[in-house]
Order: sequence, then C-alpha cells, then structure tokens
Amino acid sequence: MKEFVKVTKALSEPNRVKILKLLQRRSMYVFEIQEILSIAQATVSSHLKLLTDAGLVVYQKDGLWVSYRLADGSSSPYAASILGHLKHWLENSPDVLELAARLPAVQQKRAVQKSA
Repeated sequence: MKEFVKVTKALSEPNRVKILKLLQRRSMYVFEIQEILSIAQATVSSHLKLLTDAGLVVYQKDGLWVSYRLADGSSSPYAASILGHLKHWLENSPDVLELAARLPAVQQKRAVQKSA
C-alpha cells in the first residue's frame, strides 16, 4: 500500500503532473523545467525528488549537469501503469499544449548553456 500511496501523492500536485508531461517529450535539465513552469529552482528540485522517490522519474549525471527523464516503470508496477496511461491523458489540455509550445525556445537556450 505504501508504494501506491507514494505514486498517487506524487501526482497530487499540478506542477508535478506538468513535469511528467514535459518529460514525455524529452529528457530535461532543472533549469529548463524551471523556465517553462516559471517556478523557483528549489521548487522544481523538490518536485523532481518526489517524482524520483515515487519511481516516476530517473536522472543521469552528465558532468555538472543532471538530466531527468521518465522512468521505465521497472521499479514500481504502480508507476509503470500511471506512466503508461499518462501518455494518453491530458494531451489536449490547454495547460499541456502551452507548455509544449515553450519547448523550442528552451531547447535553444539549452544548447547555449551547455556550450558555455
């Protein structure tokens, strides 16, 4: 029961759901998520920690950079089920469409910041 509650609690905050919808499109760095959602870096990091602890998100270190992506679901059957359904849920939500529209501009900044 604990594992199920952890996954559902991770989804109880709209910004965490938005983060998952963004990570469906590609892996991202904290600064990219921060810019798209217009929230503080510490808040993004806190959300990512909860999502990671729930088995919904994994990260990979790349030198000083940390890249986040959706988990493959192997750590939790609840996380796997939610992630499978989430691919189809909310795709036409105005909030999700607006976030997706911001991705190209952030992609350009990513290239600049990674090369600096």
